[in-house]
Amino acid sequence: MDLLFPLILVALLVPMFLGMRRQKKEADKVAQMQDSLKVGDRVTTTSGLYGTVIDADDTSVDLEIAEDVVTTWLRAAIRDVRVDDTDDETAGDSTEGAESTDSVDAPTAEETPEQTEIRLTKD
Repeated sequence: MDLLFPLILVALLVPMFLGMRRQKKEADKVAQMQDSLKVGDRVTTTSGLYGTVIDADDTSVDLEIAEDVVTTWLRAAIRDVRVDDTDDETAGDSTEGAESTDSVDAPTAEETPEQTEIRLTKD
């Protein structure tokens, strides 16, 4: 009976401790991602807005959400950096044969950060 109370206490505290460690690791990973944002990164905000980073300082980032539409967000509002899937293009070309590449007009290319900067500073 004297041993039962400490065992119950340990059984309740261990999962709580492990949960706190997992949350801390996730928070550190998100903070590291937000600190490593750079011009040209395609990101998603916590409210679900997609944009491209065109400027960043210590506390905020400027996102281009449409052509010539720039908004300013806190770094903490950036949920993740999106990675574009280019595997879909190459997989389609290899399975469909050479005929399918003739019917495609031209592949669309992403703007480089330098091109984005030039386009935004034209005025």
